[in-house]
Amino acid sequence: MLAPPFDFIAKCFLPIINRMGPKVEARLVRHGFYPRGGGRIEVDISPAPLRPIDCLERGSLMGVSGQALFAGLPFEIAEREIYVVRRDLGWSEREACVRELPEDQGPGNILLLEAQFEHGTEIVSGFGQLGVTAERVSKKAVGRMLGFLESNAFAGPYMADQLLLPFALAGGGSFTTVKPSQHSLTAIDVIGCFLDRRLSFTQQPGGMHLLTVR
Repeated sequence: MLAPPFDFIAKCFLPIINRMGPKVEARLVRHGFYPRGGGRIEVDISPAPLRPIDCLERGSLMGVSGQALFAGLPFEIAEREIYVVRRDLGWSEREACVRELPEDQGPGNILLLEAQFEHGTEIVSGFGQLGVTAERVSKKAVGRMLGFLESNAFAGPYMADQLLLPFALAGGGSFTTVKPSQHSLTAIDVIGCFLDRRLSFTQQPGGMHLLTVR
């Protein structure tokens, strides 16, 4: 439940890895929701050494989209989530919609908010939880997306977490991100225990942070 959803891995993370040398293709065969599970993906990997790259600018916003996926739950849960997205982000019915999955793939619910830029994609997710209202799930995801859209950073906080290790293994490169999370700072310390690399964040004008590897 705390791991990145498939869409994030396929659309946000793997395109960066592919720019670094390896070729990785991932396909979603079947959705699965915590705690029942049952999800299935297929991955094809053509290995290659990781090479340093720089991801400093994300470019212009090309488009946005939102989906509230649900399986084995009432339709109105997803409908309420999308209502908040359309209201608070100003996205149209075409840009934000509800998608029902086969009942046997649930029960479960996830809200996916996607922003496509020239040089990268950010996906923010919100997982439905027992005892948490649809509005609360949606507002939290919307808040995170608004924060990212208001910045000029290439990577969001969760993307930054995922990029630290491959950039360290590549032995160089850099990317811009929003304020680094405690998770990222801890990951840097752990990486330093195993690799002879120095990763550091430096604050930039406008609130961005630059990650460099030496």
